[in-house]
Amino acid sequence: MKIYLYFTGKPKDPHTNAIATDFVSRVDRYTPCEMREIRPDRFDPWERHPAARKILLDPAGKSMDSTAFSKVIAAAERDGRDLVFVIGGHDGHPPGWTARADQLISLSAMTFPHELARAMLAEQIYRAFAILRNHPYVR
Repeated sequence: MKIYLYFTGKPKDPHTNAIATDFVSRVDRYTPCEMREIRPDRFDPWERHPAARKILLDPAGKSMDSTAFSKVIAAAERDGRDLVFVIGGHDGHPPGWTARADQLISLSAMTFPHELARAMLAEQIYRAFAILRNHPYVR
């Protein structure tokens, strides 16, 4: 299993970027994890990762707590299936992407800057592995 965390738009705040990068490196202890900027007009997650489970972050997506989110990670581990997470830009995802997604997840009913959403998602991915491994981080 490998995790891909894709986001639209250049990160502007080096501090927020450092937080996201730190959590991605922590996830790397459990499974390979890659985070990178994409340009939706040049990138198609379905073409690039045909067998992976595509999860898009979307305000209309399902809200879940950290334990429920860890079950998403556990299922991917059990199935040996890569996970692709996509955070859209300021205008959301390109037309047609949400309909093609395997799952839509909402981080919160509140609106956050995309950079912060990236850091929050990376932290939740790490937290999911910590939950699954009974790591003291989740205390």
